[in-house]
Amino acid sequence: MQINSEIVTTPPLDSATVVMLRDGPSGLEVLLLKRHAASSVLGGAFVFPGGKLDAADAHPDLLHRLDRPPAALHAQLGEAELPEGKAASLFVAALREAFEESSVLLAHSAAGQSHMETLAAARAQLSQGMAFTPLLAHLNLTLHTEALVPWSRWITPRVPSVTNKRFDTRFFLAQAPTDQTAAHDNHETTESVWLAPREALTRYWAGEIELAPPQIMSLSHLNRYPSAASAMAAALRQKPPTIQPEPFDQEGMRVICYPGDPRHSVPTRALPGPTRLHFRNRRFEPAGGLEELIG
Repeated sequence: MQINSEIVTTPPLDSATVVMLRDGPSGLEVLLLKRHAASSVLGGAFVFPGGKLDAADAHPDLLHRLDRPPAALHAQLGEAELPEGKAASLFVAALREAFEESSVLLAHSAAGQSHMETLAAARAQLSQGMAFTPLLAHLNLTLHTEALVPWSRWITPRVPSVTNKRFDTRFFLAQAPTDQTAAHDNHETTESVWLAPREALTRYWAGEIELAPPQIMSLSHLNRYPSAASAMAAALRQKPPTIQPEPFDQEGMRVICYPGDPRHSVPTRALPGPTRLHFRNRRFEPAGGLEELIG
């Protein structure tokens, strides 16, 4: 992983990420996808399904394919300054990216339709290049926004550490449907794996997988929950925190601090776990090592 020191003057791009959860034999597991090595954003790193907001995500036809009105989605997102339509489009973007990148479609079939047959048809049409909006219309699907719970909001700083782009990303939690199998798309992502947060962090520490700071901090947070239901319930009880990392260089080393850290402009902690990560050994790690991430 290379460190970026360039200042990005353009506004952050709105984007959405779905942290897909399930219960495995030993408890909570998270879906991670490996970005294609040639990708311009986090190539080779393991990430959650997600991507930037597209103009089509705000198509008026989609408003008729939501299981909740935009006003309810706006209220749940907790961003008073955000227009209702844009709040709804962020939910759409999250559901679209989850389907495109992990093959998990969070949607309701119309009455009288076989849900499994509809899922198969949707995946076939996606593989043939059909866009998300006409695909939903063709199969008469309703988007299951209620499956998403807003969890956090990450805004890339003006000096991004691991990319030369800025994003304003809303992270949603979702419990994977038991009747669907998640799989990478073999285009933007080349591998997929379900891991307990502790195991993912342990593999990262052993150098077996690469993770970016938002994934490191999110996995450290999720390690506190024993099940998918407990993580979803906790997210429902809170207003999604806004996390704006603040990087600085110390003795030639890049350090990223988070709300609650003595160097951060926001004194109130937003996340459990470490409040800063140091770039050592070509990766980001807290001063307390692996134990600080999984403790």
